Amino acid sequence: MKLGFSALLSSGLLLIVATSVNAAADVATPEIVVGNPSVGCAEDPGCMNRLHPDIPMIAEADPGQRIVFNSRDAFDLTLDPNKFSSAKSNPRQGVGIVHALTGPVSINGAKAGDVLAVTIESLEPAKVGWTQAGPLGFAADQFGTDERFIVWRLNDDYAVSDALPGVRIPNSSFPGVVTTLPDKELLADVLARETQLLKSGGVVFNPDPDEAKPAPLCGKGGRKASECLRTVPPREHGGNMDIRYITTGTTVYLPCLVDGCGLAVGDFHYAQGDGEVAGTAIEMGGSMTVTARITENPPNLAYGPHYEGPASVLRIPSKRFYAVTGIPLKDKGTIPADLAYLDSPKIAGLTNLSGSINLAARNALAAMIDYIVAEYGYDRTQAYMIASVAVDMRIGQLVDAPNVGVTAVLPLDIFVGRD
Repeated sequence: MKLGFSALLSSGLLLIVATSVNAAADVATPEIVVGNPSVGCAEDPGCMNRLHPDIPMIAEADPGQRIVFNSRDAFDLTLDPNKFSSAKSNPRQGVGIVHALTGPVSINGAKAGDVLAVTIESLEPAKVGWTQAGPLGFAADQFGTDERFIVWRLNDDYAVSDALPGVRIPNSSFPGVVTTLPDKELLADVLARETQLLKSGGVVFNPDPDEAKPAPLCGKGGRKASECLRTVPPREHGGNMDIRYITTGTTVYLPCLVDGCGLAVGDFHYAQGDGEVAGTAIEMGGSMTVTARITENPPNLAYGPHYEGPASVLRIPSKRFYAVTGIPLKDKGTIPADLAYLDSPKIAGLTNLSGSINLAARNALAAMIDYIVAEYGYDRTQAYMIASVAVDMRIGQLVDAPNVGVTAVLPLDIFVGRD
């Protein structure tokens, strides 16, 4: 359809007016800024590290209003890469502080039952990051026995560490945690199922008041200390999803379970491989800007949060790669650590487990660590850490019984100074 000059002029004027109105609206609606990483989490009213429906909101934002979350790293550390590049273990003992998040922010007009669409507009990294390998990593019984902690120097383009000479990791910053608050019903369900799993020998981080924030509610002597959920696992409300594709330019859909939703973020990562196998990525603080809107035609989040964005975020940060594969084979007489709590009389005698993605991933990771050590000369703990921050553990297939497949993809451009 062709438009006449007057129609085009009218459309142009409308566009100018609309743009002016939107610009005026942006000026009239200042951004909301929360969090103060210049002090420790304990001193910051905007810092939280537990989840409970009674946690008070620290600020309010209108739908579409920019919210700037100033957040510290997951362990609330202050590090100087000029003083040390590596250590035997994390300077902070214990995991009581994890994760030092910023929030919760109430979204005006949002009601329980709504779905919140959170769009990440930017994430500015801090200047220092760190990575730890140890007992909390994937297959730590196999790879994490030599605990190590290293420090990274960060800029807008790359991360480098004196402890990993010849490695340069490109900036792929994203938040490990994006969450809303659980309601009382979900809280009760989570406590019941995770307590049952813990009693059965499963790995669970149950409520613990040590360094809990907000302290009056979740800390020692707090009103609901035995109910405040740890932030270590993701759950139906989102949380510690650690998905590197939830990054700048993407939108994540979260359930609004309490009025106002209670949006909180943190655990910022400068870079991470799919799997975060050593237990940590390149952990950092930073400043993240988001907008949050109530979704008019919400998706069904019965199985967990959804997200969407440009396909460019799915690519590996490299022009070339090397990959290995793994299938679920093991030595007779051994029991993978993740299955030991089931106390099955069958597992030890088998050399092939049917459909075990976990075992296939272990074998793919073992092959990748062997490759990095042999090809690049790093020790096994260094290779484990490189895998955690740069190697993508990907499912190849789930249907070729009994041997499901996992592939580990190493971006080769992270290695510099080589012919």
